[in-house]
Amino acid sequence: MQFHNWKKLLISSSFIMILSIVLVSCSSTKQKPVMTPEARLKHAIKLFNKKHYLDAKTELTIIVLNYPGSGVVDKAQYYLAESHYKLKEYILGAAEYEKLLRNYPESQYADDARYKIGLCYYKLSPHYGLDQEYTYKAINEFQQFLEEYPKSPLKKDVQEKLTECRDKLAKKDYKNAELYRKMNEWRAAEIYYGFVIQNYYDTPFGEKALYWKGEAEYHQDKFKEARNTLAEYLRKFPDGSYHSKAKKRLRNIRKILDQIETNQTAQKSKKSE
Repeated sequence: MQFHNWKKLLISSSFIMILSIVLVSCSSTKQKPVMTPEARLKHAIKLFNKKHYLDAKTELTIIVLNYPGSGVVDKAQYYLAESHYKLKEYILGAAEYEKLLRNYPESQYADDARYKIGLCYYKLSPHYGLDQEYTYKAINEFQQFLEEYPKSPLKKDVQEKLTECRDKLAKKDYKNAELYRKMNEWRAAEIYYGFVIQNYYDTPFGEKALYWKGEAEYHQDKFKEARNTLAEYLRKFPDGSYHSKAKKRLRNIRKILDQIETNQTAQKSKKSE
């Protein structure tokens, strides 16, 4: 009988202890304050500054999704994009920067976002011999940045990267032209040299392309075209690397054209006799 009472007392005490733990736990949960968007953003930026980019992304995503009308959401959107950028997730980063520009065009972070979109594509731009889709995208974004923010302190950096991207595209076309030239495929070489001259005349490959286009025309017996091209080269690049070669070739072409004209005159004279 005493054992039975003791057992009932033990069960009762255990139940009270468990109930107390549950009540304390519930009480603790109820007392935990809900973070405001501002407080959560402050916490997220702290994580970002500590390079905890994955954790920062989680916090920033919560703000962007749950507080679209908050006064700090554009900043959260920017840092969300920045977190992707820091993790080298450039496609995702570009998409998040674009969301900022689309949803918050008046944000103080808009110019930085436009710059960073270009930078994402710049980072994805491959070796000149590969597909240059991202290089073209970087160029488009950098050009748009310069149009929208002509007085930005980022202007110099953007111009330098824009030049680098254009040089890469010029190099791709020039190397294609060189490949055809070495194969004596003069027509294809002429076309690619023409691409360089038309689109990238102001790059380091513009001068070389102009000279070699004249050579390509010469080897196809397009003597008048070659004469005009090489004369243009000498006019535009009086101190160019191919100056002496261009002058020598031009003299040779003029002799050929003079001979052709002489022969044509002689043929006309024979026909008239």
